[in-house]
Amino acid sequence: MPERLAGLPSAALAGTHSASTSAEAGDAAALVAREVVDLLEVVWSRTRDRVATAPVSSSQLKALYVLHRCEGTNLRALAAVLGAAPSSASRMCDRLEALGFIERTPSSTSRREVELRLTGRGATYLADLRSRRETALSEVVSTMPPAARAALVQGLAAFRHAADGLAFGAGGTAEAMETA
Repeated sequence: MPERLAGLPSAALAGTHSASTSAEAGDAAALVAREVVDLLEVVWSRTRDRVATAPVSSSQLKALYVLHRCEGTNLRALAAVLGAAPSSASRMCDRLEALGFIERTPSSTSRREVELRLTGRGATYLADLRSRRETALSEVVSTMPPAARAALVQGLAAFRHAADGLAFGAGGTAEAMETA
């Protein structure tokens, strides 16, 4: 356990607390979040140095991932998921289209909208990027003891479940995509 977390009561870290330890649980959550941010920065900086995303920016990459998951998304929905103005999302799509990574097609439900889809080239780019990232992370994970690997998977799965619950319950990406 990292030194910053060592002094906290185990109940606060485990989330099993009464009303009297509620403040401790909040402090523990803040410390864990800080530790996770620090660790993720290390992981991403190491993989970023080894796995460049050129010719796209991180915002464009996020858009490509959204379009990969939600093929046929319209511009308004994409902008909502990205937290961008529709005009900014449109310019981003112009650049991705110029790279040959996405295409715009007339909507099958509305003549006023277009649907955004990855092209074969865009899908190939994402597959290659994922493969390179998996290789870089695999090199690190392979050095971990089996129990630590299992704990990593379990912790990240719980994190994703919690994040999905927050996003879906508070008008997050799933609701934005459903209204598209």
